[in-house]
Amino acid sequence: MNEDVFNMSLRKFLKQVGVTSQRAIEVAVREAAAQGRTKGKGPLKARMTLTIDSIGLRHEVEEEIDLG
Repeated sequence: MNEDVFNMSLRKFLKQVGVTSQRAIEVAVREAAAQGRTKGKGPLKARMTLTIDSIGLRHEVEEEIDLG
């Protein structure tokens, strides 16, 4: 395994996950607010699950998102 190639590929993947996830959350929260499904304040409970089936990885992150 080439550590440099692995590191760059991993960083690229995580950047893509971060950018696309943030956009999806922003759109969903704004739509929910427009439809009255949120009171405009948090916190919202969020969960992200990362899986890599070929190596048996399952990693979950849970956090609250405060709408202010």
